[in-house]
Amino acid sequence: MAKYRFLFCFLFISFNVISQEKFSKEISFITDNDLYVSFNRDRYYTNGMFLNYRYITKNENLKLEKKIFEWEIGHEMFTPNKSIVQTIDEHDRPFAGHLYGSFGVKNVYKNNKILNYTLQVGVIGPNAFGKELQDFIHGIYGFQKATGWQFQIKNAFALNFDVDYIRFLGKNETNTVDFSWVNTARVGTVYTNINAGFYVRFGLNPLEKIINSIAFNTNLNDETTNSKRAKESFFFMKPMLRYAFYDATLQGSFLNETSLVTKDLISVVFNIEIGLKFTANRFNFGYTFNYNTSKSEGLRYSYGNKYGTLNVNYLLP
Repeated sequence: MAKYRFLFCFLFISFNVISQEKFSKEISFITDNDLYVSFNRDRYYTNGMFLNYRYITKNENLKLEKKIFEWEIGHEMFTPNKSIVQTIDEHDRPFAGHLYGSFGVKNVYKNNKILNYTLQVGVIGPNAFGKELQDFIHGIYGFQKATGWQFQIKNAFALNFDVDYIRFLGKNETNTVDFSWVNTARVGTVYTNINAGFYVRFGLNPLEKIINSIAFNTNLNDETTNSKRAKESFFFMKPMLRYAFYDATLQGSFLNETSLVTKDLISVVFNIEIGLKFTANRFNFGYTFNYNTSKSEGLRYSYGNKYGTLNVNYLLP
């Protein structure tokens, strides 16, 4: 037992020794799944997978601390209250898949503001391979194959443009708690909505500025920036209020109105994220518990939806 305790201590110490280096690139993988909050839960927004590559690019704007480019491949999957539905009448929301690639620009300002622009291009419907991915995941866990995907949202072109604005508001005297204002607007053939809320961090150590933190994916640096790789560990809470105008994964796409199952949208939705993030040498890790109130009318479970998020990031020179 002493050997194992020594090994644990060695790993813990090595994971928390952070050299003051600069890393200008990062690869990240994020996975969402309701299995991360309950092995009995398999409904509504049931799975998401996102592979991201970001890097610092040349910046000639004197107001910017850094500019970061981001490339991402993402997939989202939605199901009714259960993935095994025998008749069309059992669909309290449509099956839907959304597959996309995106490019984003993150402008990180020296005065603790962040402005992101992201363009997503992809597809919703059978061409997004939602059925095949769910069958693969269920095969791994030994779950029964899903039925009902033949009634999923039909194929349509997916194009979305997103804008995020984040502004630092304040902190306590010890710099272990801080607050930022977060706003998002999405316009496109898949989602059109606006979101506003707050990002609150509770640090186990003094918090890093938002312009150099894993909280906002601004932790990249090169020879032109004034910051270096920082050791971070904090809990966070992110309550948000969303007003939705359109959601093709529920209503079907206006570019293809032949979907057999569609549902009416609930415009006002409350979301909250509660989680932990920390650095470990070149890695960043995080777990998030997500909750949102119902997004559509007529759901069998009308008290909202829960799922978990795991993220792993790796820094490169």
